[in-house]
Amino acid sequence: MTRLTTYDSRRYAVLNRWDPSHLKRINRLAQIEPGARVLEVGCGQGHLTAALAAAGADIIGIDANPQAEQVAVSGLVRHMSAESLDFEDGTFDFVIAVHAIEHIPELEKALAEMARVLKKGGKAVFVYPAEPIMGVYAIPTSVVLHGTPFRARQVHCQKLWPAKLQRLTEPMGLEAIGSEFSLFKTPQFASVFEKTG
Repeated sequence: MTRLTTYDSRRYAVLNRWDPSHLKRINRLAQIEPGARVLEVGCGQGHLTAALAAAGADIIGIDANPQAEQVAVSGLVRHMSAESLDFEDGTFDFVIAVHAIEHIPELEKALAEMARVLKKGGKAVFVYPAEPIMGVYAIPTSVVLHGTPFRARQVHCQKLWPAKLQRLTEPMGLEAIGSEFSLFKTPQFASVFEKTG
């Protein structure tokens, strides 16, 4: 039986540092206007959540790590599972997840939840690693969480690329409207979807 990674780790929450390039990318891909309702999934300490709030977004960040809420940089972070979002249908104009979806074992369930809480016409933006081998970029995280590099595939338990993500989200009423590949820092994809259904 495969053991799943649990993210109840203060050390992991603290080690996830702010990367301003994430804000630049989300601003370019999502073009979030002041007052827009935004959900960030897998927000960690909430650096991006706080930056988008400072720019005028009405935003909440959620993270599976209960320690993230304790060390958050603002009061906008809540402990919550992406597979069971505690929000009404059609609550958000945007759902964003930066280096989060590759960590979710029940990804289809989580994507369905994200689609559910997104308004019709709303956008979902996902940034995720372009791993040549599943888990290869999660080796440092595996050491932090498990004390060994050999559980990296339990940390990055999904190997994703734009066409695969499009196949997963299409039945949920999410239409792919763009994707890109970047080699900046680490190879990564970004995919943008619009809720049509």
